[in-house]
Amino acid sequence: MSVSLQNQRDDAADAPDGARPSFAHLRAGGVSLLLDTSGPHLPRVLHWGADLGDIGPDEVAHLVLASVVPVVSGVPDAPYVLSLLPEQSAGWLATPGVTGSRDGTAWSTAFRVTGVTTTGPLVRDDGTPVADRLVVTADDPDAALLLTLVVEQYPSGLVRTRSTVTNAANDVFTMAGLDTALPVPPEAEEILDWTGRHLRERSAQRHAFTAGTHLRESRRARSHDGTLLLTAGRPGFGHGGGEVWGVHVAWSGNTRTYAEQEMPSGARVLGGGELLLSGEVRLAPGESYTSPWLYASYGDGLDELSHRFHSYLRSRPQHPVSPRKTLINVWEAVYFDHDLPRLSALADAAAAVGIERYVLDDGWFRGRRDDSTGLGDWYVDEDVWPGGLHPLADHVTGLGMEFGLWFEPEMVNPDSDLAREHPEWILRTGTRMPPASRNQQVLDLANRGAWDHVFGRMDAILTEYPIAFVKWDHNRDLIDAGHQPTGRAGVHGQTHAAYRLIDALRAAHPDVEFESCSGGGGRADLGILERTDRIWASDCIDALERQTIEAGTGMIVPPEMMGSHIGSPQAHTTGRSHDLSFRGATAFFGHLGVEWDLTRADEDDLTGLAAWVSAYREHRDLLHRGRVVRADHPDPALRVHGVVAENRDEAIFAVVQLTTGVSAPPGRVRLPGLDPARTYEVRPLAPGDDISPRQDDGVESPAWWKDGARLSGRALGVVGVQVPNQFPERSVLLHVRTTPPA
Repeated sequence: MSVSLQNQRDDAADAPDGARPSFAHLRAGGVSLLLDTSGPHLPRVLHWGADLGDIGPDEVAHLVLASVVPVVSGVPDAPYVLSLLPEQSAGWLATPGVTGSRDGTAWSTAFRVTGVTTTGPLVRDDGTPVADRLVVTADDPDAALLLTLVVEQYPSGLVRTRSTVTNAANDVFTMAGLDTALPVPPEAEEILDWTGRHLRERSAQRHAFTAGTHLRESRRARSHDGTLLLTAGRPGFGHGGGEVWGVHVAWSGNTRTYAEQEMPSGARVLGGGELLLSGEVRLAPGESYTSPWLYASYGDGLDELSHRFHSYLRSRPQHPVSPRKTLINVWEAVYFDHDLPRLSALADAAAAVGIERYVLDDGWFRGRRDDSTGLGDWYVDEDVWPGGLHPLADHVTGLGMEFGLWFEPEMVNPDSDLAREHPEWILRTGTRMPPASRNQQVLDLANRGAWDHVFGRMDAILTEYPIAFVKWDHNRDLIDAGHQPTGRAGVHGQTHAAYRLIDALRAAHPDVEFESCSGGGGRADLGILERTDRIWASDCIDALERQTIEAGTGMIVPPEMMGSHIGSPQAHTTGRSHDLSFRGATAFFGHLGVEWDLTRADEDDLTGLAAWVSAYREHRDLLHRGRVVRADHPDPALRVHGVVAENRDEAIFAVVQLTTGVSAPPGRVRLPGLDPARTYEVRPLAPGDDISPRQDDGVESPAWWKDGARLSGRALGVVGVQVPNQFPERSVLLHVRTTPPA
């Protein structure tokens, strides 16, 4: 971290303009965020991007002058002032930062700064180190609103910001939105974000940054189709280079993220916040609304941008640091067919191949023989489990494995005792019932009775049984979701209530790990990741689909927080078949699990699976602490990615043949991220070294394959090595280690 906030300290919130700092320069991790804090207007971003080095007041003053927008025909007589919270009153006629009104009045704000406080470095209440923090207070007497705006920068260079609006009047102010916007330069000519659907999340889409607004809204309270990250950068930016800027809304409810070019100025911004439904947040006198954190990352290439997110998450004290235990989840092995002998046999098979954790999925509670009944009745089904879950849990722990359990706490089947006893606990608008999805409705956790009931039942189960892991699912969109009896929009309140529930259970059971699953990857944002230990990236375990899904999810989620499983030989969601080497190599880099009926696997498969589990356990320290790198290979049929140790002593790369290549053999691939001045030995890594299907066809492995190759990090990053000519949907692993000096 470099020197931050260069002598711009002012701890007096009510200091006069002349006593307030005229600028704030947040610097860390090779990134500068330079803000003009002079005058009455909210802070303006003069620069967000590569580190500016030391910069003094005189140079900042000239930079402010050099940044003033000239007045042209057809615009107001004074240039617009674009702040972190854009305002129409300042001449900005694109998306405003604050939207809302008092029954049609006070709809446009004109905040004036009352205080600027800059501090850093410091430590957050939860123990996370912060490089710099800027707090700005402001008011708007006409609108009778108070504002607090917070900007934080972390040692990695990652920035986050949020705002709080307080109603200072004697009547109600209805919030419609509170969005933060960060400007990006004209060089950011290309937009990259992600879309998708259930079973095919995180599909990249790239297009030009054009006039108008590219708006990504998620109105589902989850985001299979939404983007975790919205980026803009220089044309052709890739993983290894090209300036790129990106934003992420850390919220598990409805969100909006946008890239906007205002005309005629051509000014470009990236912004976002919570998407509020009509009348969802009504502030009584003295009440406040705080926006979610908007995270912002800059990099010379997507890898650098992504690394800032990973470094931030790893810097938090609650981040999982113990070895990420291999697990088996029984869902695709048995579905709802729960039977103690069968599940015990599956545990035996899992333990025999080295699995460390056993997770019992959906189907263990009262009346749950399919997905149409029982959801919400969190009592062990006495008909299926007359001795409770103790016989299975004891068997699992007796084998040396941990025991995990599935819940879907926010949902309820209409055909359940809970729904029959408390129909008023179902989220709905008026008397109509929302469309069913997976035969279920949403339980209104903002209702205190419903919240207390769910907490009580989950707490009881977690207390009674030796549960080390909870899979927390969320299998439907929030449609027509209103609080009873008024029917007022309820997604905002539901999201906060779900957060409180997770937080309370974690406080009561601090040794239990929690996974966020929302039909797979529907809830993978940094809001949920502040309170969970991993996310389930997708319900699709097809290894080919997972290559894309995990690449997109991994832009913000580090490998150790991303569940990745070896499925059965034929994928249940696509019908596609893959050999074990491809399935294993795909799951190898994440938090590895298995979702496969091992009691039906043959001896060769079990031996092979044991080899993959053993290799993962041997190398998981590197895989889950190192820096994720991705090569920009010109052939889209080939994907090269890996993890490099922080000290750059060691790395593991995967060379993935997604489909048939443009050329055969594919030629050399570069291995990025290594120390250019050091010498490394490259060898295939077992069990990801199997290319025998091609050898059967008379195709030889590369000349270096048997005895390895010794090359400098510079040669590996600039020239690369020849790789095998693989069938489509196959992968090999390369192990790269430093060699002692000759």
